[in-house]
Amino acid sequence: MSATPAPASTPLVGRTRELAAISAVLGAAREGRGGALVLTGEPGAGKSALLDRALADATGFAVARATGAEFERDFPYAGLAQLCVPLLPHLDRVSPHHREALGVAFGLAEGAPDPFRVGLATLELLTSTARARPLLCLVDDAHWLDPDSTTVLTFLARRIAADPVAVLFATRPPATDLDRLPGLPVAGLGDDAARALLGAFPLDERVRERLVAEARGNPLALLELPRAGGFAPPGPASASTRVELGFRRRLDALPAPARLLLTTASADPTGDPDLLWPAARLLGVDVRQAGADAAATELAEFGARIRFCHPLARSAAYRAASPDERRRAHGALAEVTDPLLAPDRRAWHRAQATTSPDAEVATDLERCASRAQARGGVAAAAAFLERSAALSPDAGPRLARTLAAVRAHLDAGDGDAASTLLGTVDPAPLDESRRASVELLRGRVAFTRPDDGSGPALMVGAAERLSSVDAERARDCLVEAIETSLLVGRGGGVVDEVVNRAARTAPPSARPDVLDALITLSRGGYRVAAPALEAALHGNGSPLWTRWPAISVMVAAELWDLDALAAIAEHLVTTGRDLGSPVALRLGLAQRATCATLVGDVAVAFAATAEEEAVADALGEPPLAHPRLHLAALRGRRADALELAESANRGPGGGRVTNLHWTTALLANGLGDHPAALAAAREATAPSRLFLVGAVLPELVEAAVRCGEDAVAAEALEALTERAEASPTPSGLGVAACARGLVTGEEEHYRDAVDLLARSPLVPYRARAHLLYGEWLRRKGRRRDAVAHLGSAHELLSASGAEGFARRAENELRAAGERVDRRAGADREKLTAQEVAVAGLVVGGATSQEVAVQLFVSKRTVDAHLRNIFRKLGITSRRQLKDHPDLVALDRLP
Repeated sequence: MSATPAPASTPLVGRTRELAAISAVLGAAREGRGGALVLTGEPGAGKSALLDRALADATGFAVARATGAEFERDFPYAGLAQLCVPLLPHLDRVSPHHREALGVAFGLAEGAPDPFRVGLATLELLTSTARARPLLCLVDDAHWLDPDSTTVLTFLARRIAADPVAVLFATRPPATDLDRLPGLPVAGLGDDAARALLGAFPLDERVRERLVAEARGNPLALLELPRAGGFAPPGPASASTRVELGFRRRLDALPAPARLLLTTASADPTGDPDLLWPAARLLGVDVRQAGADAAATELAEFGARIRFCHPLARSAAYRAASPDERRRAHGALAEVTDPLLAPDRRAWHRAQATTSPDAEVATDLERCASRAQARGGVAAAAAFLERSAALSPDAGPRLARTLAAVRAHLDAGDGDAASTLLGTVDPAPLDESRRASVELLRGRVAFTRPDDGSGPALMVGAAERLSSVDAERARDCLVEAIETSLLVGRGGGVVDEVVNRAARTAPPSARPDVLDALITLSRGGYRVAAPALEAALHGNGSPLWTRWPAISVMVAAELWDLDALAAIAEHLVTTGRDLGSPVALRLGLAQRATCATLVGDVAVAFAATAEEEAVADALGEPPLAHPRLHLAALRGRRADALELAESANRGPGGGRVTNLHWTTALLANGLGDHPAALAAAREATAPSRLFLVGAVLPELVEAAVRCGEDAVAAEALEALTERAEASPTPSGLGVAACARGLVTGEEEHYRDAVDLLARSPLVPYRARAHLLYGEWLRRKGRRRDAVAHLGSAHELLSASGAEGFARRAENELRAAGERVDRRAGADREKLTAQEVAVAGLVVGGATSQEVAVQLFVSKRTVDAHLRNIFRKLGITSRRQLKDHPDLVALDRLP
């Protein structure tokens, strides 16, 4: 961490707007309000100079700085390590598990880093450092940062609003990885500012005007072109190209040993003189003389670190060398790099020094890929594997490494790179098994593209190829097609199509499995399929959700198996946290929220959706819509639900169609808009829908009865009864009994529903049974009995957050002549979703630091939320929060 810098003496010309924006960020940080700013401009636009000015103006700040380097993009957390090294003296202020996360990420400890723990650890390190004085983080050439570092820095830059931390980035356009942060384009200078900048050079007026025209406002070009006496090559080349040509002219004027020294320096991203000087000596360079000659050009500084004057100077030094000179430089660097301390860099240099296939180097790179993957660097692993494949002399290992690289690109979320690499594979000479592997990967690539619907067909094609050579792999391909369709929100008719094709083509299995169960469900109906679904979910040695979580959720929902639904959620959350898998974590949190909504634990649902949203935000992705839509529907929030439904429809493949219609029906029934509920529920239970039908049928029955569609209601009741009796649980039987009361108008079914649902965790459904029974009783003129059930309904619905249904109960009570007391949960509605999540965790006993970890924010942000919560609720302490009647149920948070 650098000391506070002295103010700069040289003014920046024509940058009033940019300097004002930087000053505002620094000023806010001094007052405890953190923020970030991304400076975006072409090479030479002056972004680095603006960062230097920020450094000079940061009086009283601690400073940490990092610079991205093209050669380090394949090394996970390289940029983050560079930024954090000066802050490590403050590491003792960071909690032990966060210290461990940083150690793993920086290669100082064994293990696979959890990207979210690394993000939280970095956030805690920065905010701890900023306790004593504000902290300024400067990140130059951010476009060359490794993806893992970019993810973490973006994550923390969005979570410092309550901390005295300023983060400034400089990057080239387009700044897609940083586009969620406040940005400021750094444009070219105006002509007057350009002339002022050239004022330091003794130039003829005509030459000056020509330079102003040719530089197109690029400050670096304006400073470099006069070095050529104003005689830059004519033509339409960009300013950055002209600047690089200027650097090339300086290189061309050097003796060969000095050029080779600069080539070697440009090939080493570490800037470590303890590597450069030995490597240069291996190349036969007189380092004293060559170093003096190279330094005289001012292209690079040779001190405690080797630093080029500009990224374009490094690029020019590397490109100016011949391919043979570059290979010699990499070979020398490989020789002097310690194979124990830096095996990956050594292997990479060896690969760059190799001109032909080399089995030993290819194997070395494959080991690098394994190490990178173990550290969570999936993108780095893909790069190592791709280069390993290119250097593999034998066809078998080359294909295996190529396909492994494709899988790594997919795991890293780079479908385009995976597709390009897969396109280099010629399937013609391959056997059926390997052709199937290629086709399966093509299917996975297709699933990454929202407008490409070929994924299921490709996976089914792979299964058909495998059916005669590997039956179990063939069946796995079919199940994966279903699983992936559900995961990306294309479950609608695709699942049914795949299941139908599987029924015709799937090879027999040694023992019944989930594919057989789904085929039975599709062809024989629920009553026949229920035992097979139950066996598939829980049997065969381990629960189905350890391998196929999305299918497991659908099967458990059809079986009304709430314990399984909760177990799936917690398995996914645990797996996501332990393995650092954001996909598993987000799915688990979404499922936790859905389970909580089903049982009326709105606080748990709020906390889970808030955490999922934080994870999505860290990844630069939108949050999952379906759990928030379900929660909004239960709460009767029409505007929120419609907005979320529109968002779900814009998602991949048109969103989760059945889920969308189910929650629309739930919302409409709660608000008493039964025609809308009927339309949505009928769509959700169309014959082509295989999953979630059981959850929608209660909504269809109620809506059809209220709309006078007796035949529709009777048919839906028959289907619901079949499901409840085939897999009997108090929840399923209770919901079916309530629906039977609606259809028949017979009191005994309402009584059965209330009794059965009293043994079910589905509090909102129990409350709705009281509501429907109370409505029936009031219409029969039995006021006292009606009021008892309507009062129970109102209390349970209010506590469950089912505000739409609660208003229905309130209206019924008033119609019965009852005075309705203040609704439970009214104060809770004053809080935002994030505040409810914070309150719930605090009521459950969590400290501010523990809340910060779970919700991916800083401790100061949590304390700011608590101040807002106290103000809105009119309280002053955590004890009062825990005792607040609207929040006492929140101690159920996991």
